[in-house]
Formats: sequence, C-alpha cells, structure tokens
Amino acid sequence: MSDLIFLDSAGSSIPPAEVVDEVIGHLRRETEIGGYRAAAERRDDLEAGYGVLAELFGCEPSEVAFTDSATRSWLTVFDAVPLTRGDRILITEVEYGANAVPALRRAEETGAIVEVIPSDRHGQLDVDALDLDERVKLISLVHVPTNSGLVNPVNEVTAKAREVGALVLLDACQSTGQIDLRHHDYDMLVCTGRKWLRGPRGTGALVVRDDARQKLWPRLMDHDGAAWTAPDRYEPRDDARVFELWEFNVADRLGLIAAAKYALAKGLDVIEAEVTDRAKRLREGLTNIPGITVRDLGERQSGIVTFTSDRVSAMELKDRLWDEKVAVTVSQSGSTLIDMTKRGLDEVVRASPHYFVTHEEIDQALDRISRSVR
Repeated sequence: MSDLIFLDSAGSSIPPAEVVDEVIGHLRRETEIGGYRAAAERRDDLEAGYGVLAELFGCEPSEVAFTDSATRSWLTVFDAVPLTRGDRILITEVEYGANAVPALRRAEETGAIVEVIPSDRHGQLDVDALDLDERVKLISLVHVPTNSGLVNPVNEVTAKAREVGALVLLDACQSTGQIDLRHHDYDMLVCTGRKWLRGPRGTGALVVRDDARQKLWPRLMDHDGAAWTAPDRYEPRDDARVFELWEFNVADRLGLIAAAKYALAKGLDVIEAEVTDRAKRLREGLTNIPGITVRDLGERQSGIVTFTSDRVSAMELKDRLWDEKVAVTVSQSGSTLIDMTKRGLDEVVRASPHYFVTHEEIDQALDRISRSVR
C-alpha cells in the first residue's frame, strides 16, 4: 500500500530502510552460523548501543538498560521502588492503564496509596496543586498521553519532587522520537522503540539515573543483572543493566540502535519541529470540517491529534479511513480511564503524522476525513 497516508506513528510507526536492513540482515546471519556466533560478531555494536541511547536521552551509558517494551521497563523499575504501608504513589489524570493496574496491584500488596494529581484548566498536570510530603515515594509522570496532544511539564515536577526526596518515573513512550528529551530532568525514564523512534516492535529502553539507582531494590534479576559469586551469595551490577535479562532478541536490539542513530543523524530538534508542524496543520484543518471536534488538551501540544465526529463512531471512522488509504487508530477509555471519564469520552480517533508525512498528504487526509463523515 505505497499510496497509504500513514498517520499512526503513535501506534507503531514505519521503520526506515536502515532499521529493516539491520534486523533482517542479522536474522539471515543467524541462519548461517547460529544465534550465539552471530551475536558474538556484533558484540562491539551491541556494547556501543548504550552510548547511542545515552546520546539520545542526554544521560550516561551506565544509566541505560535495554528491554523489550516501555511496559516491561516500567514494570521492572516500578517493582524496584521500596514501598511500605502509608507511602504515597502519585499518578496523573492521563495515566496509562498499563501503569495504573500494576500501581493499584502493588498498593494492595504493600499498603501504599495511589493518588491522582489534578489537572489545570488546560488539561495538563497542575504543578501548583502538587501535594508533596516525605510519604510521596514515586510520581508516575506520563509525558505525552495516548489520547490527546497534551505535553505534560517535566522539569517543574521533578524540581518539586526533589524537595521531598520523591522519585519521578517519566513515561516517555509517546515522546521518545518526537520530542528532544536531552534537557529533561527525571529519575527514571521508560520508552518503546516502535512508535516515534521508528524502531522494531518488541524493543524498549529504561534510563535510571545513577543517584536514583541507589534508592532502588531490583527484585527481578537473573545472572546477567547480578553475578552468582558463591552458593549463598550474589553481587548485583552497579549500573542500569542490573535491570536487564540475559536473553534478548539480538536482531531487534540492533534495529533499535539503528533507529536511534537514524534519529540522531536527522537531528532531534529538526524532528520535533517537523512533527509539531505536521500536527498543527492537521489539527487546524480538522477544525474546519463540519461535525468534527478536536479533543486535544494542553498549552503545548505534541504530534498526536485526537478528534471525534458527531455523525460517525470513532471505530467506524477509522475503518472508513482505512478504506480511503488513511491509517489512523482509536484510543478507548480503558487506556486512559481517568481523563476519558472526566471528559465524558468513550473513544477518540487518534492521528499521529510523523516528519515523513508531507503537507500534501495532510491535506489529502483532511479531504478524505471530510468525505468519510458525510
């Protein structure tokens, strides 16, 4: 479908040829000499990948761990946060279901309390409403939610968290690859490869700042995250790789590293400007289509554009647009329950144009959306 107008990079984007070639090339090499030897040939490239991601996030290589998804990253590092009865876990109104469920589950286990930080009139986290004390152990901060164009403030939240010793866990699964994260302050960050970074599915990363790691107690370690030094003793790694497991998909990891290199070569500032430009053009065009309501929040907005039609359901509109060769998806209430319930929404159409989508394609998509809701 080469004539497809692809507006779903917030779901699973289209990888560049360099990424595809890296993944397929390594899989082919595995068929020639086996997985162990093929991995050994790429040992230096795999090791260099920590430096590549460190450049992407503006951190140290020792603070980077590779995983198989943003969710795996989040679960792994969240599980390492020590919690006891009465401790407070703060989440935002746009928290992901994938994060809220384990937070509630762990609260049941430990006696901790999950509390929601209110949003301001723009829909973003209200920094002035942060109620912090020494009982706050973690702030789970969604940078860019799945169901609107909102971009939450980060550095302001982290500055306040520092005052009480709380950890900030930044969910950057929707911002990595479209927003330059090198000057953001946080303790832990999770991301996926398949979205705006244009990497393979089944890839992700975790950043754990060295200072924050000293406060964590990882439970999910194997003999890669810790050395078995005696029958009754082990020695954990002293870097973020304590959160990694020995087994991983080598081809996909090489593909993720290639995707990060590709983004860095293009320029993170260039990508952010171009994605913002495409989304703004689409968002403004949608406001001119009768019956369409744009549902985006925030003073600052990302490459995600959400909307509804007063004539056609979101799922039906998505299917109609696919027939028109426009790829979008639908965000449903279960993914961001608090925010969607507050706004009285069951579902929204989500479009997410990347920098490879042209202005002409945006205008064509708008024409097809208009036609599809008549």
